[in-house]
Amino acid sequence: MAETIPGTDARNPAADFAADSAAEPIVELSSVSLTLQGSAGSVNILRGVDLTARPGETVGIMGASGAGKTSLLMVLSGLERATGGSVRVAGQDVLAMDEDRLARFRGSHVGIVFQGFHLIPAMTALENVALPLELAGVRGAFERARDSLSAVGLSHRLSHFPGQLSGGEQQRVAVARAFASAPPLILADEPTGNLDHATGEKVMHLLFDLCATRGATLLLVTHDADLAGRCARHLVMADGRLSEVAKENAV
Repeated sequence: MAETIPGTDARNPAADFAADSAAEPIVELSSVSLTLQGSAGSVNILRGVDLTARPGETVGIMGASGAGKTSLLMVLSGLERATGGSVRVAGQDVLAMDEDRLARFRGSHVGIVFQGFHLIPAMTALENVALPLELAGVRGAFERARDSLSAVGLSHRLSHFPGQLSGGEQQRVAVARAFASAPPLILADEPTGNLDHATGEKVMHLLFDLCATRGATLLLVTHDADLAGRCARHLVMADGRLSEVAKENAV
């Protein structure tokens, strides 16, 4: 059973799904395509992508720059709308949602960790984590944010601004923000890309540990083959298509 973040009576979507791993997958993509219009004409970013991920799975996705990895995460989060196929996350049809419903859904079901930390410079660590909870109407947002920051070892940095934190600490704030709503799905896009190796290792250990403890599914985009190999499944994206790497062949 996934751990509930203390200090809130809000539902824990990750726990709801992880409690019944035989239930529907967290991620179901079927023949997903994404075509964008540019000055030179249509550009096919995703080409018939199929992907299923179940509660608590860790999935590493590798591929060259421009292969479509980040676009895949954006489609899953609803930040980019697929132009074809079916996108279901936590049992819900993402393509059927309007922008308002997508924002609410994302706030409770999807946590995102970017390569850039995307923290608001004028807000403290506590405020950065609490803000999306407040916007989602979560009760006890600041108490919940405080508990989430404590879970990533930053209870002593609550009142610090991003400019007063190291790169590793800023990424831990971003991780705390991603987990604060206890989502069943975590999307991580090159989360160690702006960190040195030692700091990146600490952040990834934390990310894997939190996913395991809370029953969240992790989709990790990375250029690091060793990091991808630590996931239960290892996928490769090339030219907008996704294929699975046999575990014994993974680097």
